[in-house]
Amino acid sequence: MSIPTTARQYILPTLGSYNNLVLTDVTVPKPKPNEVLLKAHAVSLQYRDLLVATDRYPGGDMPANLIPCSDVAGEIVAIGEDVKGWKVGDRVCPNFMLEKLHGDHTTPAIAATALGGAVDGTLTEYRNYPASSLVKIADHLTYEEASTLPCAALTAYNALIAGYEPLKAGDTVLILGTGGVSIFGLQFALASGATVIVTSSSDEKLKVATKLGAHHVINYKTNTKWDEEVLRLTNGVGVDHVIEVGGNGTLMQSVNSIRMGGSISIVGFVGGNTPPPDLIALFIWKSLKIRGLYVGSVQQFADMNRLMAVNQAVTRPVVDKVFPFEDAKAAYAYLESQAHVGKVVIKVN
Repeated sequence: MSIPTTARQYILPTLGSYNNLVLTDVTVPKPKPNEVLLKAHAVSLQYRDLLVATDRYPGGDMPANLIPCSDVAGEIVAIGEDVKGWKVGDRVCPNFMLEKLHGDHTTPAIAATALGGAVDGTLTEYRNYPASSLVKIADHLTYEEASTLPCAALTAYNALIAGYEPLKAGDTVLILGTGGVSIFGLQFALASGATVIVTSSSDEKLKVATKLGAHHVINYKTNTKWDEEVLRLTNGVGVDHVIEVGGNGTLMQSVNSIRMGGSISIVGFVGGNTPPPDLIALFIWKSLKIRGLYVGSVQQFADMNRLMAVNQAVTRPVVDKVFPFEDAKAAYAYLESQAHVGKVVIKVN
């Protein structure tokens, strides 16, 4: 494959709005000895990408002219002289944090390697990545499907499977919402043999969740006391696990919904900046395991891919809509509208 000398990439000259995105021409870089040059085929969007673009992300200062986005699936088109184990033509995804290779421990230095935040991201046609950060794409996935994995899928996997109390058959899981992390949480819970309860503000989205296999669904707009409904569905016991994406606005009801000794994985705060509830006494009395988590490692990514490979029918990524590269702003707007179920993807080629 011939490699062009120039390529297109998006930058954010100023933060405050995704409408500030500018498509620019740049020189295609040559990989360093320990890097590969990746030709991007698809980039998926995260809620984090909205927060970064609108200058609401709590992750610290962003570099000038930031290349946004963290998740990409592509093809290796050149390799550095010291790279082992990869070859031109391999289909891969880089990990969300380039230097988070093993385990679940994240240091500030590792967190600073998160793509599309402290370092330039993936919304570009060609980019170099450390060879150590790469994970092979399963043969049964398209580039568009694979691009959804590095953040959303790995976060859900880490929450339910790779944590200190892995999900097991017969457990009951409460999934808040129907966005990217939530849908993957539903799929991984089903693959593990769990009973799944899903909440959403939309009956149409709940129909999709039911079609994907959710055992029970609750519209939290029409049933504002959804925690009481969760207790009813579990015969007053509560669920074993909660994937909590709402933050302060939903955390109290999540705590009410969980059994004594249960686990809550806090992975987002899409519910907005509401005042935090006073939950310390409940945390103690219910002996809860509260875990905030920030995506996962290269090793966990590879483990997750193996789980998905043997559960293909249940864990196939749900891609709601694909936008052309030239329409990146429209993709951001669609994500912001919250009309999607699953993932929003930008096709690069």
